[in-house]
Amino acid sequence: QVQLVESGGGLVQAGDSLTLFCAASGRTFSSYGMGWFRQAPGKEREFVAAKGMSGGSTYYADSVKGRFTISRDNAKNTVYLQMNSLKPEDTAVYYCAWSRCGSCSGSYYSRSREYDYWGQGTQVTVSS
Repeated sequence: QVQLVESGGGLVQAGDSLTLFCAASGRTFSSYGMGWFRQAPGKEREFVAAKGMSGGSTYYADSVKGRFTISRDNAKNTVYLQMNSLKPEDTAVYYCAWSRCGSCSGSYYSRSREYDYWGQGTQVTVSS
């Protein structure tokens, strides 16, 4: 079992920055992949970013490349999503997720079904 708890969401203006946090417990954090997804009202869940095990690759959706950065601190069992230059279209509930694969491809990590555990989500709202 893996438990994930997101935090750090809030209300910001377009162009601002925000950092999301995901605290993990259960299985060894550093041995697995971690991802971020988001879901806006009336829309499907969307892949945002993912990172493999310690020293692994990072992957980003085209819509956030150059603006968002995923990172992880294995000592603290925490994964982060640094979001810069936020846009109103970034408004969504953001979820962190755990995958059993620590060194898979970007296409693998972009699929929701490859993740076994999910956090409760944290709301990010970007005003115009």
